[in-house]
Amino acid sequence: MREIAYRAIDFAGTHATRLLAAGVLIGLAIPPLATALRPLLLPSIVISLVLALVRLDWSAFGAYARRPLLVAWMLVWFLGVTPVIVWLALQALPLPAPIVTGLVLMAAASPIMSGAAISLLVGLDAALAVVAIVATTALVPLTLPPVAAALLGVALEIDVGTFMLRLALIVGGAFAIAWLARRLAPEAAIARNARALDGVAVIWMVVFAIGIMEGVTALALEHPGYVIGATIASFAANVVLQAVGALAWLRQGMQRALTVGLLTGNRNMGLVLVALGGDASLELVAFFAVAQIPMYVLPGLLLPTYRRLLAG
Repeated sequence: MREIAYRAIDFAGTHATRLLAAGVLIGLAIPPLATALRPLLLPSIVISLVLALVRLDWSAFGAYARRPLLVAWMLVWFLGVTPVIVWLALQALPLPAPIVTGLVLMAAASPIMSGAAISLLVGLDAALAVVAIVATTALVPLTLPPVAAALLGVALEIDVGTFMLRLALIVGGAFAIAWLARRLAPEAAIARNARALDGVAVIWMVVFAIGIMEGVTALALEHPGYVIGATIASFAANVVLQAVGALAWLRQGMQRALTVGLLTGNRNMGLVLVALGGDASLELVAFFAVAQIPMYVLPGLLLPTYRRLLAG
């Protein structure tokens, strides 16, 4: 039994991007399974981040901590520049108001928590990804409301204290667990079991991909035209934002540029839904749900592109 489990984990680590895409499709095809896994969304986020931190080269992470100007520019880019770029680009497009609102809020959110794990899996700068995710996640409760009000005229009621405490527990808890694991496990043991750790991370990311799809199938059946349009818009926005982010950061080197691009296109819309609470419309909730699809499908599709650009 142990051998079977190890082979399954090894398979997950080897075929990560394909399994992530399959998770989204499974969640859409089997709604009861998505409902059953919904309570595991938070644990899956935390565990994926912990495993990425355990695998991370912490000396590289410390190097970024000694470059405050670079980190500050990342914060401005993710939380200030990209929502303005998206808002300006959408002024010329005849899209439904909920999709416009969703795209701007997506661009104003922090990068997804699993961005560090995905960066590690596709060969990007996971240390840079962790710095960006931690810093932007800590500040997004302070930046999202004024950005939404200025660009959309949308008033977001966020209990900053509660929101920050929740984020601190998630991010701080993940760091604490990873630090303890690295203290207890020798560096050589972590390196020797790298693929197994990647496999476990992928399994939990698949759990998240399935659980986040709860309700999407029913929405697609009730409002097929809108859901199809929202899906196309989310794919296009993800790809364009990745390209814009990579080009904007190209002077920092290809690996950093692609990492920033990946995070620019993949944002933590779950946090935005928390901010909106029960005030989000059905159409906006539908957009945030289907926007998860490109996050889990595109890494696999773009993997050959990442490898070619990194090799070049």
